[in-house]
Amino acid sequence: MSSGRLASIPFFKEPEIDLAPYETRCHWRRFDENEVLVDFDDISTDVYFLATGEVRILNRTQSGKEVILGEMRAGAFFGELAAIDGIGRSANVTALTRGEVCVVPAAVFRQMVSASEIIADRLFRLLAKRVRELNTRLMEHALLDLRHRLYSELLRLSVPRAGQGGDSSSERVVTPPPYHHVLAARIGCRREQVTREFTVMAGEGLIDRTRGALVLRRPDLLEARVAEALREDG
Repeated sequence: MSSGRLASIPFFKEPEIDLAPYETRCHWRRFDENEVLVDFDDISTDVYFLATGEVRILNRTQSGKEVILGEMRAGAFFGELAAIDGIGRSANVTALTRGEVCVVPAAVFRQMVSASEIIADRLFRLLAKRVRELNTRLMEHALLDLRHRLYSELLRLSVPRAGQGGDSSSERVVTPPPYHHVLAARIGCRREQVTREFTVMAGEGLIDRTRGALVLRRPDLLEARVAEALREDG
């Protein structure tokens, strides 16, 4: 029903949804690398839909330590919690690359969700998925030691390696190779600890570095070790 730019956003892409009434009520803007799009406790309530580029989501403890919650690429969106409850931002979102976002005011976002059962269903499913993912990470931080948290995070970041058979023992890759300080911020430890664990993993033949990728040689073994650690702590 609508041929405007909103129709290019995956979350809204559906022939049955009429987006025309909302086009002029949203705006698009470009951002630069390292630009802060939203910060902790901001009172803004807009929802940001990534058209291009990549951003990183950070949380901060009371002591000032930053924890990386994840990254988002084109097609994803953030800021929906503030749009729903009106409470200050719970995380920092900083650009990793240049890109462009569609900024949807909270009132417009709520109207779109209320007007379309399709959009509402997508939002509910996305929120449920994010809660499940956060529950998984919370359990890992509560039950797993550093080594097994690192295993789990590498598995989460990886994708099947091209040309592999696709079974559980097939190699997986993390592209681009993650910086050690970034992994440390994701799993709650120091960079030196990640470096030390990588040395051990390389010695066991569990990982290897190639041009542009970190290769997980035995993802099945990493999964088995994480599962065993969870059973022991359970």
